[in-house]
Amino acid sequence: MDRMPVASGEESVWDYPRPPRAEADHRHLTVRVGSILLAETHNGLRLLETSHPPVFYFPRADVHMELLRQTQDRTVCEWKGTATYWDALVAGAVIPRAGWSYESPRAGYASIAGYLAFHPSKTVCAVDGEVVVAQDGDFYGGWITHEIRGPFKGGPGTWSW
Repeated sequence: MDRMPVASGEESVWDYPRPPRAEADHRHLTVRVGSILLAETHNGLRLLETSHPPVFYFPRADVHMELLRQTQDRTVCEWKGTATYWDALVAGAVIPRAGWSYESPRAGYASIAGYLAFHPSKTVCAVDGEVVVAQDGDFYGGWITHEIRGPFKGGPGTWSW
């Protein structure tokens, strides 16, 4: 694994912390399915973790919760705790596990309690109008924008990093 070079104004995911850190992000964040807006905020949280593109979390007040349905699916993150998954219900279609939340995160991650994150592989996510690229593998849900450099964990052959 070779780190990509980083220029001024860019970030390497290899400089992100482990355990992860949540920080406020006031850029314009949107999530859509087709032309339907699921979420929009200037009050997001960005979760940064070594080897992963950032994951953006939206305050529930900025999410169209009427377009989401909580599932019974759960996974456990060693840092954040138990994740709850949400299906998107748009124009008669169901997008399974389009988003997730940590309803009762572990100590150190209280700031993301009840916030929702969305998979850019299942929705159209944007940061200040830039449509993001989904992190390979679809497990972590990272948002890759022009200023983020890898390589990124998630794709084939990267699980041992």
